Amino acid sequence: MIRWTVIFLIIAIIAAIFGFGGIAASAAYFAKVIFFIAVVIFLVSLIAGATRKN
Repeated sequence: MIRWTVIFLIIAIIAAIFGFGGIAASAAYFAKVIFFIAVVIFLVSLIAGATRKN
């Protein structure tokens, strides 16, 4: 999932360099959303793993 964040971030940087402001803003927004989703999933799995009894 972090891979998608990096891909959208690279798209946003390239679009900003070439002057496509709308595309750059959209790609940066999607990168941010995917990053926060990945962080939430990581924290949930970390907590679930810590509370799991063997």
